[in-house]
Amino acid sequence: MELQQMRYVIAVAETDSFTRAAQRCLVVQSALSHQIARLEKELGARLFERTSRRVRLTPAGAAFLPAARQCLDAAERAAAEVSAVIGEVRGRLAVGLIPTVAAVDVPTVLKEFHRRHPKARISLGVGASNELVEQVRHGEIEVAFLGIPVNARPQGVMARELARGRLVAVVSPDHPLAGETSVDLRRLSSEVFVDLPAKTAGRAQSDLAFSAAGLTREVAFEVTNADYLARLVGAGLGVGLLPPAYVAGLTGMVTIEVTDAPARAEYVIWGREGLTPAAAAFLDLLGIEREGTQAPPARP
Repeated sequence: MELQQMRYVIAVAETDSFTRAAQRCLVVQSALSHQIARLEKELGARLFERTSRRVRLTPAGAAFLPAARQCLDAAERAAAEVSAVIGEVRGRLAVGLIPTVAAVDVPTVLKEFHRRHPKARISLGVGASNELVEQVRHGEIEVAFLGIPVNARPQGVMARELARGRLVAVVSPDHPLAGETSVDLRRLSSEVFVDLPAKTAGRAQSDLAFSAAGLTREVAFEVTNADYLARLVGAGLGVGLLPPAYVAGLTGMVTIEVTDAPARAEYVIWGREGLTPAAAAFLDLLGIEREGTQAPPARP
């Protein structure tokens, strides 16, 4: 069984197509199909069901796929460790972040990382803080940037707080509050809100602040990311609460200071089980001291 065959299987499974998999792997389709057929013969089981319209994993293929990914990850990490010994950073660097991260200029840091380590492969994913913590815990990504309530802390991962800040209110130019320079939570509690889904870390920052003040509010529109939150606010559908650094990049919005605004802390996190050379180099570039950093226990 060859690593290249595993790569081909993974590519077909992820693209649902032998043609697209061959294009991704930079080989002709006949060569890719031949290698997968050889692997199926060796395993004594078909990995894919092929029809004129689609390709899908068989039960045997579904069982094979996770192990194939683990083998490839292990092989790539072994090669990266060897390269690190001779002073060359290779391998994958998978970074996750919330859309509103402000403590670090992530594009600028990635640009410098790529300049220093051009043979490392960088992937960047955007998600909610709670999702990113789980992805780091399970080794799906190496490093992530979060924004969570100041009285919370990422669980089951290594973490370093980067910054703290307060949110601001944002409204459309024709909103009744647009002429105000500052408001408090009691005044805002009578407004309709656009916010992130309930029970997410981004939503919790605001929910906790209103609850602590003994107030309730109406969240009429729930969206899964800050970009669309801003679009709905700009369309006049409600009030939003966002970090000021993120709001600075928006147009067509009015920003209002909130005197008792919700606060959040930004963190960088990484796995407890050791770092790849690429992830270690990335944290070094950020100036993150890892020695002595404590990892809270994972919650059951």
